[in-house]
Amino acid sequence: MNGLGRILLVEDDPKDVELTLTALEEYNLANEVVVVGDGEQALDYLYRRGTFQTRTQDNPAVILLDLKLPKVDGLEVLQQVKADKELKVLPVVVLTSSREEKDMVKSYHLGVNAYVVKPVDFHEFVNGIKELGIFWAIINEPPPGSIRKQS
Repeated sequence: MNGLGRILLVEDDPKDVELTLTALEEYNLANEVVVVGDGEQALDYLYRRGTFQTRTQDNPAVILLDLKLPKVDGLEVLQQVKADKELKVLPVVVLTSSREEKDMVKSYHLGVNAYVVKPVDFHEFVNGIKELGIFWAIINEPPPGSIRKQS
């Protein structure tokens, strides 16, 4: 099996963060999960600003992005990532509770790689994260600049 990539989880709901981390850890689906609680922190991480200015140069293998975020919403984060020549190759999976068609359509127009509506049921949520993690952290070949460490 290939090494596992780093995941950037952009989520402001502590319960969803805990569930996501539990699912990823239970199935050993990432070397590292970086969690940020708003869109501004996500952009700071990606552009190595503020508290993230000394982070490693390699980018995450995938970004799991909530849409309804404080400070800078997920659609704005997605728009900035996909408009940046260095970052646009990063796979972005919208992981949201929004079933609004306009959010889904706008996400795909901006270049999202997948749009996943969070299940309400705990077991469905954990299984969904497991499947996402297996695909994006293990099966998918990451873009250049995303170092995949050997397990």
